[in-house]
Amino acid sequence: MSFEIVSQSRCFGGTQFVYRHISDETGTPMRLAAYIPPQAAKGRVPVVWFLSGLTCTEENFTVKAGAQRVASELGLILIAPDTSPRGEGVPDDPGGAYDFGLGAGFYVDATQEPWAKNYRMRSYIERELPALIAENLPADMERQGITGHSMGGHGALTIALRNPGRFKAVSAFAPIASPMNCPWGEKALSNYIGAERSAWREYDACALIESGARVPDILVDQGTADSFLESQLKPQFLEEACAGAGQPLTLRRQEGYDHSYFFIASFIEDHLRWHAERLD
Repeated sequence: MSFEIVSQSRCFGGTQFVYRHISDETGTPMRLAAYIPPQAAKGRVPVVWFLSGLTCTEENFTVKAGAQRVASELGLILIAPDTSPRGEGVPDDPGGAYDFGLGAGFYVDATQEPWAKNYRMRSYIERELPALIAENLPADMERQGITGHSMGGHGALTIALRNPGRFKAVSAFAPIASPMNCPWGEKALSNYIGAERSAWREYDACALIESGARVPDILVDQGTADSFLESQLKPQFLEEACAGAGQPLTLRRQEGYDHSYFFIASFIEDHLRWHAERLD
């Protein structure tokens, strides 16, 4: 299946695309943003995935992070998928809350009704979309990195830990470190996966590490002025899990930074250079 071009714009010598396609996994149209650097004109280049957080679409990272300049210099394709299925008939949070349903797929494969039919973001990101990217874009799928923000940081960490051979670089911005132990995660996992907490462990980075999952190393940036730091993100849980398991982790607490894209824009260059070193 090919991508339909929604938009394209010249950017730092490369091209910023937004694509649309019909997903077999979600049963809905899905959109993604892809920045193709100028180096791709000569052959396949490495890929860095960015998974966004609650309420976001493919647009937030693409428009706000300012990542294209560095990706152009380093020769990286940037892939930014949407965060959930959307469209007519796709169920949403019954109360209209922002932290569940549309824009809040949590990168899981739901098993509970009415979510199970459409909310299959794990399989979409882990299987379906990579195959489409390999088929349609000049991407070197042997050289992939993954990062993300908040809910997307949780997605990046758990997807990488479950697929250790696929990603050569893993990082995150203010990730939900342990969804099993915070209100956002407990709400999402109980609704999407069910009440049995043992089934949640494959969607919790700390639990995966405690169970033996490993990646070469992890880079995390966390702002100290983040309003969600203590209630939802809890980076100390990730720090403790990695220390106990011998999993390399660089956790940088950035003084005065909050949860916004100003924080991401401040450190995205560091992350992309960190990824490029490992993908070279």
